[in-house]
Amino acid sequence: MEKNIKDEIKTYYGGIAKKVSKNSKASCGCKTSCCGNTSNESVLYSKEFTEGLPVEAINASLGCANPLVLANLQQGETVLDLGSGGGIDVLISSKYVGEQGKVYGLDMTDEMLELANNNKIKSGAKNVEFIKGYIENIPLQDETVDVVTSNCVINLSESKEDALGEAYRVLKKGGRLAIADIVQLKAVPDDIKQSIQMWVGCISGALTVEEYINILKKVGFKDIEVNAVNIYTKEVIKEIIESKELEDVFAKMDEMAIDGVFAGAHVKAYK
Repeated sequence: MEKNIKDEIKTYYGGIAKKVSKNSKASCGCKTSCCGNTSNESVLYSKEFTEGLPVEAINASLGCANPLVLANLQQGETVLDLGSGGGIDVLISSKYVGEQGKVYGLDMTDEMLELANNNKIKSGAKNVEFIKGYIENIPLQDETVDVVTSNCVINLSESKEDALGEAYRVLKKGGRLAIADIVQLKAVPDDIKQSIQMWVGCISGALTVEEYINILKKVGFKDIEVNAVNIYTKEVIKEIIESKELEDVFAKMDEMAIDGVFAGAHVKAYK
């Protein structure tokens, strides 16, 4: 590839942060997957989760499912959200862990970190800290957190084993991984997997369920569950691509070959 995937991702998500900061809605066009919302109502989070959050945090939500339904967060726990973006999962988590708890949000994009910190101020959260870094090299000490969350981010990594291994490292013994991510359910054409645009769209970097489970086991996790919750039809994928003005990419694809290939999934595991 001519352009580094990390650079492409930074540019893309930095642009989304700028749009949201200017009171625009972040939208990849898809209403059910790794895209921004098309209204102030989140399609992934019930009002129980989003009540009291800044609208900018909701509009910058780019997830594929709600990982916090898996997390079962408790008062006083320490949480790390990987690829925290505009901060929606961090700010929601902060309400559940309470004043005695702590929530870190990790992101590599300056514009998203700026947006997240602005949302932190607007929300009044005192137990939140946004830090800059890569999910493959988390800037926290070993066994620092009780829970690692993430939403449609691991699949963007070029080294998922490193990212998941880092998640394992920073978890305390008995800690849990509770993430939403994209998985591949069927064989996919090579041209899709090799497209940077589709990486940015959270799709072509997806692992199969078996690959995901194998990596989680390899880095040390146990009691692993990977369950598809949102199946991506060809219509959903077309909507994503059209919103990115990449219709020429879709025109070259076999629609039936991508129908139902990908899904948003819940991934849970323990250290």
